[in-house]
Amino acid sequence: MNLNYYAKTRSLINLFKNNLYQSRYKSIFLTLGNHSVLALIALIVIGGATRVMEAGLACPDWPLCYGTFLPLNHMNLRVFLEWFHRLDAFIVGLLILSEFILSIIWRKDLPNWLPKTYSLLVFLVIVQGSIGALTVINLLNSYSVTAHLLTAFLLLISTITINQNLENNELKKSFIWWKILLSFPLILTLVQSFIGVRLSSTWSTHLCLSFNKQCLILDTHKLFAIPITISILSILAISIYKQNLFLKNWKYLSSLFFLLISQIVLGILSLKTNLSLPIFVIGHQLNASLLIAILTSLIFKNPYLNKKINQPFNSVILS
Repeated sequence: MNLNYYAKTRSLINLFKNNLYQSRYKSIFLTLGNHSVLALIALIVIGGATRVMEAGLACPDWPLCYGTFLPLNHMNLRVFLEWFHRLDAFIVGLLILSEFILSIIWRKDLPNWLPKTYSLLVFLVIVQGSIGALTVINLLNSYSVTAHLLTAFLLLISTITINQNLENNELKKSFIWWKILLSFPLILTLVQSFIGVRLSSTWSTHLCLSFNKQCLILDTHKLFAIPITISILSILAISIYKQNLFLKNWKYLSSLFFLLISQIVLGILSLKTNLSLPIFVIGHQLNASLLIAILTSLIFKNPYLNKKINQPFNSVILS
């Protein structure tokens, strides 16, 4: 009798915790997470704009700019880009730190993995800030710039992964083939983005187009567009063949197709204009960020689930 009473009481407590998690905590973490994703995409794009406009050293000191938080006396387009880039990075750090602190405060009512995952994000933010400082100190060293972008992409992928796990059940084993298929263009896009950073930070594009020197990096960057295009078109063809798979994910998949086309067009226009029009280069960087965001979302969401579910995770995680 006592054991039965204890079991019922424990079940009611767990049910209360789950309902509390669903009604309060989950929505808060999702809101903060979605804002983090937007801020991270903006951070990557603004970083690209700063690089294209040669504004990386517009603020000679770090973390302030000309010794102040708001350098109005030195403000111009380049200073604004670098200052706003740092401001956005501060906002990203603040959002992720808030998520971590809340996950510690509410840890008794949350899945065990959530505070640990947010602690990893905080660590990545610290690494990102440190590399940002080294980038300025080392006068835009190519390797520092590349590592800076890598960490930003890791933050973006990790944040999207957490959001998808908050919204959906864990991906079943029967969908592993879908995850693997989507991983190919994601990895290739990441590699191509890193090569793109090397292009801009080493002036290889200008040297190749103007003097036919150091063309290997540019040729490699263009070469990667072929497997990325083939892999994305293959994903679209397979999803259409499966019919229901495409219908359940048509918004994501359609966005992939249009981003792929626009990415190719922007890349061609950037080269045709010899990178003289920053709007094409910045748009190219934005498209790459959105491709990575959508591919990551597709990998970590349940492909046959349209609506948000009431159970946040399986019973093993919550037990």
